[in-house]
Amino acid sequence: MLRVGIVGLPNVGKSTLFKTLTKKQVDCANFPFCTIEPNVGVVEVPDERIGVLAQMSKSEKLIPTAIEFVDIAGLVKGAHKGEGLGNKFLANIREVDMIVHVVRAFEDTNVHHVEGNIDPARDVETIEIELAMADIGSVEKRLDTVRGKMKAGKTKELELEESALAKWFAALEQGKMVNSVELADDERAAVREVSLLTNKPILYVVNVDEEFFKAASAASDSNGAKAPVNFGDRLVLALSIKVESEIVEMSPEDQTVFFEELGLKQSGLDRLIAKCYELLNLITFLTTGEQETRAWTITRGTKAPQAAGVIHTDFEKGFIRAEVISYPDFVACGGEAGARDQGKLRVEGKDYTMQDGDVCHFRVST
Repeated sequence: MLRVGIVGLPNVGKSTLFKTLTKKQVDCANFPFCTIEPNVGVVEVPDERIGVLAQMSKSEKLIPTAIEFVDIAGLVKGAHKGEGLGNKFLANIREVDMIVHVVRAFEDTNVHHVEGNIDPARDVETIEIELAMADIGSVEKRLDTVRGKMKAGKTKELELEESALAKWFAALEQGKMVNSVELADDERAAVREVSLLTNKPILYVVNVDEEFFKAASAASDSNGAKAPVNFGDRLVLALSIKVESEIVEMSPEDQTVFFEELGLKQSGLDRLIAKCYELLNLITFLTTGEQETRAWTITRGTKAPQAAGVIHTDFEKGFIRAEVISYPDFVACGGEAGARDQGKLRVEGKDYTMQDGDVCHFRVST
């Protein structure tokens, strides 16, 4: 299952976002380090297609795909040296697939900011420097090892790894993230197994107040508020976590009215999950029948046999073919039988690249 770590300075809204996402009560007391152990919650990925297919197939069960969110206690300046709860938190971040970095962009005299004032750009830099300093030791150690091996005999693989690591080390010395470093394809392949905090995909969630969110949503052509600070080419999503916490307590009917009033198509939490999928290059394929309708997550570019293997490892080994109907065709034709009659069901082989929304039935040998 996909694991997403929620990080940030203390008192920026991390735990409130986590509680809102998971509807799981956590301690959101107004003081640093109230989150001592990482809280973990599993969140269903919203996908209206599952409900439609389940209704058409008269499925007994409906199983969405899910994301695991981890609320990681607040980092502070000097965490890589052990300040605050330091290295313990950094170790928790190493275990996730991507990071949601929450940054506070609103004043509230009732909620103390650990740095004394609100400065989102500074806070982003603080966290990024801590992650970079935590990584620099790992890269330096690996670089020394590679250079030691090169003294005994250079190879193309070692030269590529040394080149990539040297570029990473230079960036980390400046407090920069290695995911901002341009590497050639063969260099990237040479360091594929090197796991670094600053090489994880990061979504920056800017926590704005209710007034800014509503004003920005009304003025925005996009589905949601625009961030009040320029974060360069980072992937940013502006949310009012307070508003989102209120939305999840509304009835579906009230949510619909609220979204219509603001001109929104979906909640900020749904947009957040969609952004996580976007960052990790993930798509969903679907299976449906009387027993169950289910969503499955795969990486974009996955071939049909490997997609079958997500359902069961034996399916990849015994893959024969995939019977595929695109979701729009499945709905338009009234189901599998109609799609088959109208020539919309395709038989695909081992080289077929899965597409988002494919409704599949895999034929395998047992």
